[in-house]
Amino acid sequence: MLAQRPPLGWNSWNTFGEHISEALIHEMADCMVEQGYLQAGYEYLVIDDCWSLRERDEKGLLVPDPVKFPNGMKAVADYVHSKGLKFGMYSCAGVLTCAGYPSSYDHEFVDAATFASWGVDFLKYDFCNFPETGDCRARYQTMSMALKATGRDILFSACNWGQKEPWKWMRSVGAHMYRSTGDIMDNYISFTDIFKSQLDNLCMSGTACFNDMDMLTVGMCGKGNVGLGKVCTYEEYRMQFALWCLAGVPLMMGADLRSLAPEYKELMQNPDLLRIDQDAECRSLYLIRKGSVTTSNPEPKEGEFPWKQLPDTSYTFIRHLSDREFALAYVNFSPADAQIHCEMADIGLPVSSGYALSMRDVFTGEQLPPKTDFFNPRVPAHDMKLYLCRLVPVHG
Repeated sequence: MLAQRPPLGWNSWNTFGEHISEALIHEMADCMVEQGYLQAGYEYLVIDDCWSLRERDEKGLLVPDPVKFPNGMKAVADYVHSKGLKFGMYSCAGVLTCAGYPSSYDHEFVDAATFASWGVDFLKYDFCNFPETGDCRARYQTMSMALKATGRDILFSACNWGQKEPWKWMRSVGAHMYRSTGDIMDNYISFTDIFKSQLDNLCMSGTACFNDMDMLTVGMCGKGNVGLGKVCTYEEYRMQFALWCLAGVPLMMGADLRSLAPEYKELMQNPDLLRIDQDAECRSLYLIRKGSVTTSNPEPKEGEFPWKQLPDTSYTFIRHLSDREFALAYVNFSPADAQIHCEMADIGLPVSSGYALSMRDVFTGEQLPPKTDFFNPRVPAHDMKLYLCRLVPVHG
């Protein structure tokens, strides 16, 4: 079954945009294998927009740009497959792609057959230049049917940016993952806003059809196609990756893996984080509590306090995992350090239960003493604490 768990891979758009080529894809495939990404579970290598000529051929077929892909797309797919990876490509539900290349509106079945003939395993299907008179749901249904008609297993990655509330119907039309938001940018505000926007929708994400909160910007450090705003710190990138794993959504890397700093490679191959994302039960996270963080008010006006509260900036989550394990997260979205609360009764573990939580810090590996009643750690600004936990009986 396709997408039994959240798909993992790499996509060309965030870093390279239109600057893609056969040579780049070969190098990225080599890198994904040689540097351990495939072994860690990242199996899809996806070419995004700008891969074709500006016009279809005389038969109405899409044509790979012969300058960028001189040996054709089948040869690229064959190389990717030879490395043990799966090959992904891009099209769009509109009449043109987002970058203005020919797209698949009214060409769904012929384009799907073309992709299948090249050996495509994954189709990202965007939503630019969609006709005002078009029916969004019907067109994603049409491409879903077209992909199935090829007889080839092609993972359908629907990317309609959250239009028409796709979490309510994308599973029904056969998509395996669906973009639920606008484009991510390589900055802290972008990824935190995306995460918070989907908290009410993640319960409708699961096996065979996952909410897609967009591609990761981890390790890009302002370089590439989506750099906008202040560059993230390591802790902020760690938060992004951990939140995506906690949410149990697809992980599509967007950085140039060939030059990625070692700490980001280690982060995106962290076995505990990947274990949370890829948990067999595919359950959504549960919001325990949301609160405010108090910070200083350096220039208070008359009548104001020398401190101010930042509402909805601290969050506590638990996620039930398989094998009676749990992920417990304390997230501080504010620019000030904060003590974040979790009363154990709020996760269904009152003192009278006779059980405590055995907790291991995912980032440091530290094993904490069992916790009962409450556990309220101090969390730095723009950071989080994440623990893997098990129930243990309270002795004595």
